[in-house]
Amino acid sequence: MSKLFMFEKPLGMRDTLPELHDMKARVRGAIAEEVTKWGYERIATPTLEFYETVGQSSAILDQQLFKLLDQEGNTLVLRPDMTAPIARIAASTLKESQRPLRLTYDAPVFRAQQREGGRPAEFEQIGSELIGDATSSGDAEIIALMTSSMKEAGLEAYQVAVGHIGFVNALLEEVLGHPERTAVFRRYLYEKNYVGFRKAVEELSLSSIDKKRLTALLRLKGDASVIQEAKKLVASKEGIAALKQLEELVAILEQYELMDQTILDLNLVMHMSYYTGVVFEAYSRGLGSPVGSGGRYDQLLGQFDHAEPATGFGLRLDKLTEALGKSTTAGTKDLCLVYSANRRKEALGAAEKARNEGRNVVMQDVSGVRDVDRFTGEFQEVVYFIGSNGNGGAR
Repeated sequence: MSKLFMFEKPLGMRDTLPELHDMKARVRGAIAEEVTKWGYERIATPTLEFYETVGQSSAILDQQLFKLLDQEGNTLVLRPDMTAPIARIAASTLKESQRPLRLTYDAPVFRAQQREGGRPAEFEQIGSELIGDATSSGDAEIIALMTSSMKEAGLEAYQVAVGHIGFVNALLEEVLGHPERTAVFRRYLYEKNYVGFRKAVEELSLSSIDKKRLTALLRLKGDASVIQEAKKLVASKEGIAALKQLEELVAILEQYELMDQTILDLNLVMHMSYYTGVVFEAYSRGLGSPVGSGGRYDQLLGQFDHAEPATGFGLRLDKLTEALGKSTTAGTKDLCLVYSANRRKEALGAAEKARNEGRNVVMQDVSGVRDVDRFTGEFQEVVYFIGSNGNGGAR
């Protein structure tokens, strides 16, 4: 092994040390318990999938896929997201199951990063998918479940931005009328490059009215009143239908009592191209990127020859723990039993009793640690079984 790489990791890969690992486990457990209460069933998919199916359906850029060949020469990928694999299962193994399906998952996904990216190439997603429900009630349920999951994880300060990709597409297509130009402006919105968006609008050969329609899109952010402003910008049946769906969604979210934490952002564009309707992102104070996101993807299952509506969300476990930071109590070391060899049996008995009572117990032979006081300093309680008497000494 080259000394150069002895302590290095592949680009984008990270170690998880004990304290963070414990925090992730607590967050993971809290969310799993919550989604189960909502009637979602756990599901798992293979880490490796075929490139021609899940790889191409995932909407992840080809250069971000980790590819390898199996022994038969088939191109495989490390799964880049979980929605596409679940769509595959829903369209095959669970094809005849009662709809709507409510499925939940917790799994690592893999996306190769550019050297200057600084982002993880492997991260854990926790999410849920509602398959076979085309209603605004389904959209609202998924948003409500995501917010409830964040609360149970311990996140107190958050906001959910809700938009509709159908409205964005309808407006851009009405004004621009060209798929390639539409894609360029949608990219500006995805990158939140509003300066670039405005500059590109000014360079277009359009009427002043159409230019104002495009730049007005950037101001459609706020409470439910922005829907009325949006209605002034679109005339197509697709655009009007999208705004009607948003009105229905807002009414349901009000019944969930979630509008205080919700903002409408009608220029919201997601990085996944398979989204077709309501989309949303969850943000936490002090974090520069979303904690979670999701939306409706009514055309994805059609790629697996079983078209049906679906919506879902995914939470980034790494982003969640970063947002929680010190607000989540760090795992504490409970009880340490320090013993000498002649009193090991007594210490073993005490350890078994304490573990049966639900305590976390570390047993440490006094001869195996260089500085006892330093070693035991992080424990809530320390009991010593040292010497020849029958009584353990506690700290």
